[in-house]
Amino acid sequence: MSAGKMGKASGTRALGPSPMLGPLASIELLIGHPHPSFVDSFERLLWWLFAGSAGAGTRAVILLGIREQPRNAQQLSQALKLDYTTIRHHLRVLEKNRLVITEGEKYGKIYFVSDAMEAHWDKLEAMLKNMPRQKAGKK
Repeated sequence: MSAGKMGKASGTRALGPSPMLGPLASIELLIGHPHPSFVDSFERLLWWLFAGSAGAGTRAVILLGIREQPRNAQQLSQALKLDYTTIRHHLRVLEKNRLVITEGEKYGKIYFVSDAMEAHWDKLEAMLKNMPRQKAGKK
């Protein structure tokens, strides 16, 4: 018996949350994503950056590109076939929100996925898998 109690005589499922699951867990099962009280602050940040904003698809492509191979902005622009100024804008957003870290200075600055982002990578992948496909802006 996973989501509710079975009636004794009729064998039908009684409405209401399972005694094994609290009401918030039942809501999560119904709506298909975590209730806000189950989400830590970093996960809320991921929801905002990758589900709640216009540049979400482009940011995801850039972050995946950095995880594949640390690179500078110009290298990312060439590898991902995205406009350099678009790449720079999204890198600033990702760096400001501590999803990426850097080594070096100015134009040679290399971007890496932060430890905090690595620790939440499975959450990001699950979020992206459930999102409608968006096309990132092309050059």
